[in-house]
Amino acid sequence: MRRREFISLIGSAAATWPLVARAQQPEQARRIGVLVPLAADDPEGKARQAAFLQELQQLGWADGRNVRIDTRWAGAKADDIHKHATELAALGPDVILAHGTSTVRPLLQATRTVPIVFVNVIDPVGAAIVDSLARPGGNATGFIQFEYGISGKWLELLKEIAPGVRRVAVLRDAANSGTGQFGALQSVAPSMDVELRPVNVREASEIERTITAFARSPNGGLIQTGSSLATAHRQLIVTLAARYKLPAVYSTRFFVKGGGLISYGADFIDQYRRAAGYVDRILKGEKPADMPVQAPTKYELVVNLKTAKALGLTVPASVLTRADEVIE
Repeated sequence: MRRREFISLIGSAAATWPLVARAQQPEQARRIGVLVPLAADDPEGKARQAAFLQELQQLGWADGRNVRIDTRWAGAKADDIHKHATELAALGPDVILAHGTSTVRPLLQATRTVPIVFVNVIDPVGAAIVDSLARPGGNATGFIQFEYGISGKWLELLKEIAPGVRRVAVLRDAANSGTGQFGALQSVAPSMDVELRPVNVREASEIERTITAFARSPNGGLIQTGSSLATAHRQLIVTLAARYKLPAVYSTRFFVKGGGLISYGADFIDQYRRAAGYVDRILKGEKPADMPVQAPTKYELVVNLKTAKALGLTVPASVLTRADEVIE
């Protein structure tokens, strides 16, 4: 080969090298933030995160390949949640997954431009998170914790499994009292011959103090409404209910897995899978303002027979036949 031809060949190949190099480079990674009001070692939080990541992968998004996921385990303290919300928003992610009202509010204070997909929010309209369920209108959308009507079913279940209950403490997060939940309970309480007592708490010490005081009088029962605070302190609540022999109904299954009596509520793992679908749609160009807030599609009833026995209760066959899971 002549020298001139060789130089020409080398020059032609060199001109194509940048193109080849660019073709071999991985596509630009997108960025997802995740804000969880639980501790990093919380088993329920880890299960939800795993479901979210698994569904994202099914949709073609793999952490470390074409997406980077920044997770903040903020715990239940409001100051810590606000700090992590500000940090996540400052990173400028393409979308943030938020668990519960306690995380969405500080995120909206930190950014009105970064898309937010929320799960387990009790009343997004009442909390001014969205304009309406059908047309959220801002930078947030997602999945409500449950429809308010199921709150009345908690009281029905409590009376069905413990007919002697006449007084019911309704445990609520004072920062997010869930007016709709309590309203549904009030609507059925007269027909159940039950006196409701709202118990608004902000921290673990208040939970222990108020339940202890309530348990001093007889014929009491407990209903735990949905909140991040209750989730973070679920073992304390279950322990107090057992200590004072209070029949209790919980909003989610993991209370019963931890020794609670009975629960009826949405399948939260399913919500995290569905949230991954919303995140996928936003990464592909859709806007939260146009994506309707959705209600759960799967509810489950879980009963702990061991706990019932410890409380001296016999679970009616009518409850057992409806149960999705019975723990013995």
